[in-house]
Amino acid sequence: MTDIRPKPRSTAWQTALTMLQEAEPPFIPAGAHAMTVVIEFPPGDPGTPPHRHSGPAFGFVLEGEMLLEVEGEPERVVRAGEAFWEPGGDVIHYQDGNNRDDIPLRFTVTMLCEPGKPMLTLVDEEELAQRKDRRAPRPS
Repeated sequence: MTDIRPKPRSTAWQTALTMLQEAEPPFIPAGAHAMTVVIEFPPGDPGTPPHRHSGPAFGFVLEGEMLLEVEGEPERVVRAGEAFWEPGGDVIHYQDGNNRDDIPLRFTVTMLCEPGKPMLTLVDEEELAQRKDRRAPRPS
């Protein structure tokens, strides 16, 4: 015979939340739409060339290590289980490559995209040269 009495509700929800990051993005494009993607780079891959996003992007490294560099900030390693974000808009995203040459990198990103604009636009060498003073000093 099946027991049909209601089971007591779990209290796990009270401690289930872990804060990974909080951010106040500088802007969210009017009429923005959200897009969540998974990016996968093989071991040692340099990642996407310098680019920008039309709105803020929030990410989480699922496995591996990302070498992340956003304009005005020093490059840093973001490891599996860690979150990151970038403001988007005019800010250049220089690096998102795999920091390791022995394991793949997988991360997820949720972007708030400006309507009618691509979620990613590459930055050409001329603009990189014009804005070189905005890039944080490179490690030696």
